[in-house]
Amino acid sequence: MSKETKSGLQALLTPEESVLVLIDHQPFQFANLNSHEPTMVVNNVVGLARAAKVFDVPTILTTVLEERGGYIIKGLQDVFPEQKPIDRTFINTWEGERVVDAVKATGRKKLIIAGLWTEICVAMPAIQAAGEGFEVFVVTDASGGASKEAHKMAVQRMVQAGVVPITWQAVAGEWQRDWAREKTYPGMTEVLLQHGGATGVAFSWETQLLASGRAGNTA
Repeated sequence: MSKETKSGLQALLTPEESVLVLIDHQPFQFANLNSHEPTMVVNNVVGLARAAKVFDVPTILTTVLEERGGYIIKGLQDVFPEQKPIDRTFINTWEGERVVDAVKATGRKKLIIAGLWTEICVAMPAIQAAGEGFEVFVVTDASGGASKEAHKMAVQRMVQAGVVPITWQAVAGEWQRDWAREKTYPGMTEVLLQHGGATGVAFSWETQLLASGRAGNTA
């Protein structure tokens, strides 16, 4: 289990300490995704990936048996068009040396994971990495399992191993931390507009009101 502190300001994510691994968002896995609406997972993982790019967080894409399971989804590959996902045979990503080496090469210890399925290809590496001293965060709404029970039990098991469950907008919010950080504000805003659901819709409406001079006057 990771010995890192689980409370206090230092427990929150920062872009400088984070590394993101996205596991097996492939057609075969989506075909038996039953814990979440598949389109929601697609939206969330693409939003997470785009946020990582805004904050310059190293992001590693990986697939399992790509020739049989299919290429990583287009929306995700489009965020990192230059990156070839690391294909592997191990079900447990953390047993794949190329993935582990890529993570360790960043020198970062806050490991953020999202993938399909939660109970297998997410839980295995999350639990192992936590045992090797990484502070592991699993993005539950950018992941999914073969059933609601499988996803829920996987999250519970990971929590027992010291893994922190988190949602994609919470990750992005901790990275941004302060709206006065003007460098990332435009990119973060664009991600929320396109992937933030009701938050994005409300923000777009607020922007419309401000642009028309009617803010604060809805009569």
